[in-house]
Amino acid sequence: MSQSSVCAQLRAQTRIPVIGAPMFLVSGVDLVVAQCTAGIIGTFPTLNARPQEELPVWLKEIRHRLDAYRQAHPGEIVSPFGVNLIIHPSNPRWEGDLEICAEHEVPIYITSLHAPGKVVERVHQYGAAVLHDVTNAKHARKAIDAGVDGLILVSAGAGGHAGPLNPIALVNEIREFYDGPLILSGCITHGKDVLAALALGCEFGYIGTRFIVTEESMASHAYRNMILSSTSDDIVYSPFFTGVPGNYLVPSIVAAGIDPAEVRGAMVGAREVSLNRDSRPKTWKDIWGAGQGVGGIDAVLPVRALVDRMIVEYRAAKERLDAL
Repeated sequence: MSQSSVCAQLRAQTRIPVIGAPMFLVSGVDLVVAQCTAGIIGTFPTLNARPQEELPVWLKEIRHRLDAYRQAHPGEIVSPFGVNLIIHPSNPRWEGDLEICAEHEVPIYITSLHAPGKVVERVHQYGAAVLHDVTNAKHARKAIDAGVDGLILVSAGAGGHAGPLNPIALVNEIREFYDGPLILSGCITHGKDVLAALALGCEFGYIGTRFIVTEESMASHAYRNMILSSTSDDIVYSPFFTGVPGNYLVPSIVAAGIDPAEVRGAMVGAREVSLNRDSRPKTWKDIWGAGQGVGGIDAVLPVRALVDRMIVEYRAAKERLDAL
């Protein structure tokens, strides 16, 4: 299937062109099912299903609940779901997770941190789509050479391991050599932001942080409340914790007893946090990630209500542009 066909097929299976980003320790069965039944593509990292034996259990449960919803609501759009594979030597599970997901014919794969050639080769056998996270043109070219079906552009301001480039610059640079599907990540919180991504020439918006603050996420109440009380001033971009630059909530850093100034001063390529391995705070569990769009998040909502609101915002923004 051509890239344009894959994109058209995915767009036809959504109420608004949004992919819910897979978030470590946040995205689970409930969030994925809620996203898909609300009409957007829901995803989760395979590492959230632990131990590995839980992964097929999760996949079966998601399939069962989506099938049941389709039968109960035959006139509604139910979007497909996907998984995130961290294809990196530091993740010894990824090849086993790939085989489990392929056996269950997962329709969408989001790959990151390494060239995804093995994933593409395996899942294209049954027609699945592979979307790859990139932060620059160099990584984009490698992913294209590996045969991916689309690129997720992780631009400045995105939660977690984000890139440093402005989204306009990143989109324009990659469009110079790639005309396939692009999914834009970085501070997309409202429906109008999704429309802006499309105006830039992308096919989907990619939303993570906003879905942390939903009733169906696995995030703790403390994590959700911290996002609700934070603004962009409370986000720090640093490689301090993992060696790869990411966006983190300053209040969670302070709560862990770490000086934010030390985090801000960390250099790319430096070793990860120099604290005792047995006692140091764990990234994502104790040190919480979030994007710069936190200032636009105002309430904990059910996923359905949030998606409905995004659709209203998207249409209103389009009408304003049409009027101009």
